[in-house]
Amino acid sequence: MTGVGNTTPASGPPRGDGRPSAGQAVGTAEAAEAARAAGPGGDDRYKWVALANTTAAMFMAGLDGSIVIIAMPSIFRGIGLEPLALGNVGYLLWMIMGYSLVQAVLVVSLGRLGDMFGRVRIYNAGFVVFTIASVLLSFDPFDGGHGALWLIVWRMLQAVGGSMLMANSAAILTDAFPADRRGFALGINQVAFLAGQFVGLVAGGVLAALDWRAVFWVNVPVGIFGTLWAYRKLRDTGHRGEGGRLDRWGNITFAAGLGTILVAITKGIQPYRDHTMGWLNPTVIAMIASGVLLLVAFVVIECRVAEPMFELSLFRIRPFIAGSMAGLAVSVARGGLQFMMIIWLQGIWLPLHGFDYHDTPFWAGIYLLPLTVGVIVAGPVSGLLSDRVGARGLASAGMLVFGGSFVGLMLLPVDFPYWAFALLIAANGVGGGMFSAPNSSSIMGSVPAHQRGVASGMRSTFQNAGTTLSIGVFFSLMIVGLAGSLPDALTSGLQQQGVSSDSAREVAGLPPVSSLFAAILGENPIGHLLASTGALSALSPEHQQILTGREFFPNLISAPFHHGLVVVFAMAAVLSLLAACASLLRGGRPLQSVPAGQIPLPATEPSPNGTSATDGGLPVGAPSASSTPSARPAPPTRSASPASPVSGERGPGTDSG
Repeated sequence: MTGVGNTTPASGPPRGDGRPSAGQAVGTAEAAEAARAAGPGGDDRYKWVALANTTAAMFMAGLDGSIVIIAMPSIFRGIGLEPLALGNVGYLLWMIMGYSLVQAVLVVSLGRLGDMFGRVRIYNAGFVVFTIASVLLSFDPFDGGHGALWLIVWRMLQAVGGSMLMANSAAILTDAFPADRRGFALGINQVAFLAGQFVGLVAGGVLAALDWRAVFWVNVPVGIFGTLWAYRKLRDTGHRGEGGRLDRWGNITFAAGLGTILVAITKGIQPYRDHTMGWLNPTVIAMIASGVLLLVAFVVIECRVAEPMFELSLFRIRPFIAGSMAGLAVSVARGGLQFMMIIWLQGIWLPLHGFDYHDTPFWAGIYLLPLTVGVIVAGPVSGLLSDRVGARGLASAGMLVFGGSFVGLMLLPVDFPYWAFALLIAANGVGGGMFSAPNSSSIMGSVPAHQRGVASGMRSTFQNAGTTLSIGVFFSLMIVGLAGSLPDALTSGLQQQGVSSDSAREVAGLPPVSSLFAAILGENPIGHLLASTGALSALSPEHQQILTGREFFPNLISAPFHHGLVVVFAMAAVLSLLAACASLLRGGRPLQSVPAGQIPLPATEPSPNGTSATDGGLPVGAPSASSTPSARPAPPTRSASPASPVSGERGPGTDSG
């Protein structure tokens, strides 16, 4: 009979040679894990060391994902490249999207490696790779296109290091913290990443004003200190597999399939021949089709291989699949928000309020600070509350607040009062913070201990793939909106200022994506477009001053841009509602403790062997207990230990169902 506070032992008699059976070995590993996570003294201090180190790493990874966006004008000026010139838009897109694309492709594989060979080992190596890449980025020896390629390649290596950190940080914390403190720990960790993304917008403007290389130098001292700290203090405390075979074909098909689709998205938003976008480009269509086929092949391989990269049975866990789908929807909504806010502020609102275009990247970061504050305040608080009241209600309520802020932004005029804008983006940050920590805690707490690395990687894949997908979707929606009304407005506005009809039509016929990217780079789009045709120099000084001033382009684009904003924010609001619904469907965690190597089944569903899910779950890749002649089903046990880190346990504050 199982005592209160103990996990349900895996069934199976002891071996005749005195060695423990597989089930007993798993139980021993779980007991040791629980003791390490909740033990007094040094181990209790260790969890705070793990939290501090992983939080610094996540902040750094998040910051580096956004710091380049604001610093882009200084970077391209530093290497002597005109990013908006014909043929150079690709450099710009890869500088913006390459980092998140690499992370989306690699985090699952690196999480699996952490499960196999040690999460701390892969995590520490990530610090090394990230730091080396930061050093190489700051010593770009080339100019022009070669200089841009140098930055893109080493930035992608930097993303590899960031992927190693992201794939294993949540798993390290889940191993180190007991169940009744995981929400708080993961909340701090998630908020650090989100805060890093928004702080990067400010830091990029400040550092780029000093030197564009300082954008990459800032990571070096943090990376060196974090590397030494991690190697000295962190250790693997959770259950993991002992080595194992790497699922080579699973890794190849997953990386190639997802990578091909995400690269196709970057090409799809670029002009193609006489089309404003490239979605009809045969290359884009072929890449998307090939990517889908490769992902189908990945699923087939994972169902048949003995040691899969990703255990597809995890998708039978309701909190895991519901939380992952909700996280994907939120990432798509949030990624589009960031870029739309930057374009709105830099291209329209700040120039209308007296800011020079070259100064708008920095001030856009400053004016977005309420969003950062909302995330920083709500994240830890919601993580702490989720340990007490559960994840489902908090995460779902957060999504309603998140979606409501998009509805409010839709109702704002283009030239808005700042106090209203600040309140709405603060509410957006609060809603996102309320969702992130409970959702991460629910996902990580629902999976078996030896699968936490790959589960964390999959969670990060949904996050990064959602960001890349959002750029493609929201930019496409915005370009479609601008393409319908901007050319006529631009033609008539330019002709009123003395531009010849031929030059006006030529400028108005250029793809709208040029205007959007000019706004992101802090450039006056009209000045850039007219200078490229030679029409600007033929105008009188008075007309030149009007066209290149702060008000002509914002007033011209306001109506078409607002129409596009309404479409984008409406879609974001719908995605938020879908995320709230998915979050509600996550249910409660099972009442029983499930040993590592087993998949907890929802209490309302029968297990494949015909028994109730409360009989202890179904072992991964193994027959059920009832089908083994020598095995005897263990009775269901309700764990009363709030500190047990074993997946599937019911600690204080878990949802009731």
